[in-house]
Amino acid sequence: MSEDSGDTPEGGTHQRSALVFVEVGATILLAMATIATAWSGYQATRWGQETTKAQSGSNASRILAARADDLANSQTQIDVATFSSWVDAYAQGGTLQAETGTTLADFYFARFRVEFRPAVEAWIATMPLRNPAAPLTPFEMPEYKLAAREEAARQDAITEVKSAEVRRNIQRQSNYVLGVVLFATALFFAGTSTRLSARSLRLTVLGLGVVLFVGTLIWIATFPVSVTV
Repeated sequence: MSEDSGDTPEGGTHQRSALVFVEVGATILLAMATIATAWSGYQATRWGQETTKAQSGSNASRILAARADDLANSQTQIDVATFSSWVDAYAQGGTLQAETGTTLADFYFARFRVEFRPAVEAWIATMPLRNPAAPLTPFEMPEYKLAAREEAARQDAITEVKSAEVRRNIQRQSNYVLGVVLFATALFFAGTSTRLSARSLRLTVLGLGVVLFVGTLIWIATFPVSVTV
């Protein structure tokens, strides 16, 4: 006698019990998998929004870094031009010190940018005309610092942090999308289990759905959550 036979009262009762078990189990699995699928879809959407937000921050920092770098380059060009003019004026007659007066060298010296002047003064203190170990130009001095260059470096660091955040959020979004697919597969197994005629096959398909659902649920539980009100 086959396992699905209902020729005896005991066999019929056992078969009906198995059918009820499958139907109840499938109903529970359908309900839980539906909720889990909706949650995973919501999280995938949320992490997509977080990715967009982080990408916007990364782009903004990259633009600010480029602007600061352009400003630093322009300031360096100004410093080079005024320093060259000052050196030429000194060569034509003047002093290599920060003296006040009416010489052309003093004229150019007075027009050094505030950030550049400390580097020139420190460079002059090394006595470059007499000291062969002195730096060749003030631009090699540690005192030569540009706030714009430092700002560019700071914005570049922010850009890198935001870019790393974008990559993490994309991976999280992809994980939740995969969770949607796996939960949907569990839904398919749950729905199919109630339409099969063989009891053993119904139980097998339902069992596969439960295992897939539980495994995916445990995996999903390890992911960070993003919510908004």
